[in-house]
Amino acid sequence: MTSFPEEVLEHVFDFISSHKDRNSVSVVCQSWFRVERCSRRNVFIGNCYATNPERVISRFPRVKALSLKGKPHFADFNLVPHDWGAHVLPWIEAMARSYQWLEELKLKRMLITDDCLDLISHAFPNFKALVLISCEGFSTDGLASIAANCRNLRELDLQECEIEEKNTPWLSCFPETCTSLVSLNFACLKGEVNPAVLERLVARCPNLKSLKMNRSVPLEMLHKILARAPQLVELGTGAFTQEPRSEHYIKLFNAFHNCKNIKSLSGFWEVAPVYLPSIYSVCANLTSLNLSYALIQGPELIKLIQQCHKLQRLWILDFIEDKGLEAVASTCKDLQELRVFPSDPFGHHQHPNPYVTERGLVAVAQGCPRLHSLLYFCRQMTNAALTTIARSCPNFTRFRLCIIEPHTPDHLTRQPLDEGFGSIVRECKSLQRLSVSGLLTDQVFLYIGMYGKKLEMLSVAFAGESNKGMQYVLRGCSSLRKLEIRDSPFGDEALLTGVGKLETMRSLWMSGCEVSYGGCKELAERAPGLNVEVMSERECRFIGSPVREHRVDKVYVYRTLVGRREDMPNFVWKA
Repeated sequence: MTSFPEEVLEHVFDFISSHKDRNSVSVVCQSWFRVERCSRRNVFIGNCYATNPERVISRFPRVKALSLKGKPHFADFNLVPHDWGAHVLPWIEAMARSYQWLEELKLKRMLITDDCLDLISHAFPNFKALVLISCEGFSTDGLASIAANCRNLRELDLQECEIEEKNTPWLSCFPETCTSLVSLNFACLKGEVNPAVLERLVARCPNLKSLKMNRSVPLEMLHKILARAPQLVELGTGAFTQEPRSEHYIKLFNAFHNCKNIKSLSGFWEVAPVYLPSIYSVCANLTSLNLSYALIQGPELIKLIQQCHKLQRLWILDFIEDKGLEAVASTCKDLQELRVFPSDPFGHHQHPNPYVTERGLVAVAQGCPRLHSLLYFCRQMTNAALTTIARSCPNFTRFRLCIIEPHTPDHLTRQPLDEGFGSIVRECKSLQRLSVSGLLTDQVFLYIGMYGKKLEMLSVAFAGESNKGMQYVLRGCSSLRKLEIRDSPFGDEALLTGVGKLETMRSLWMSGCEVSYGGCKELAERAPGLNVEVMSERECRFIGSPVREHRVDKVYVYRTLVGRREDMPNFVWKA
């Protein structure tokens, strides 16, 4: 291979899309390192503080697309302080100086301001795609800058972001010459948008394939928009409710009937059941259905699901009930991903019986053999059900079971759920992501360490008995990259036992555990390549660092190439 011209190698490397594979290629030899370095166009940074923009730019001088993650995953559960960090401005400023040809930017759990968005819109003349997932700090003014100045924009995707909504008519800022949009998602915005402006924008973008609207877009506008964009493949509806009128139904029915390409449906923020049959004409070809915000009750859901024989991905509220999941099992034989969310996660409106139980999940596992990704919120589970699920779907790569009430045992035997989760990790040999919940002892972590050899991410809440549980995981899970633990009895002994393992992982998050500041300090001394950040609400009352004996509320440990970050807030200490 050393005789291959570098031009040929560069052409070969263009066909390698996996970040892991590119990284492996780069360590073969100096020649391959050099070619891979200069041919890399897409870079993924899993932690914005693991490196800095200057190192990335020096390492990869010709990047056109950057994906960047900020806050730890538990930020989605409000466990990370709001102003913890993850500022994207230093990255944007550095890229503006060196990556003028940047085309795509994907940010997740980061703080991005309107000034950042304005800089993006002016600094990169060929900018084409902006994806913001669970980001905050910006407003519709920033969106207006992107719309007005990014003349080649193909994708604007806003997912679960916190956006300050001003009186800026940001949709109107797309110039009349804008015809390049392929994907537009503003579902997370709450404010009004001008339906007429949206209709004109959709009409002049003939290549628009994905459109996801917010709840302010009325039903009476939906048929007009669909008439302008019959080529849509992905559709997120606005509010799906209005006083029942036959003319609205007929127009909507005809609009959906003329959309032959729709494969993905979402939205349905508010639903008048009388209008649901109008979408049946597209259901036969759907591969993805997201009803995670739709307050549709069981009977209507079952009728809808029974039209969707090709579904591969289903996100839904627990209103579907066990009967609905049984309908999924008998109808959706190609189902690969299922997410069932709680309609009342905090128990404000007590229902006499849980909507979904182990019965519904067992039915799906037995009826959908291709299922490999699961997120399931419920209030009860049994070991026998988990064993059946594991044997029915051994190809799970992601298994996240969230039993809403902590420390809930097997509701029939009152035993811990150790054996059930043990079956999952034993039978599902390709498992990469696992979330465990319910009453669990150290035994389940022994199973995870023994059988979870491909496990990359583990989330633990309210589980375990002693330090042994965490030690089993750190010693046994050879592929582990991210470990998240909350409200569990793991302390300094477990933390310090895993020093060698932590140096090979991306990150560890612990909150509500038995870790002391002294233990964090010792970890930092023994592993200088790790940043050990301590957050403690109680110590915030003290001046200076906490004392060694103090128990810390939160500790975030991550591998870094650049040492301590410069934007650490005053409630965070580097151990």
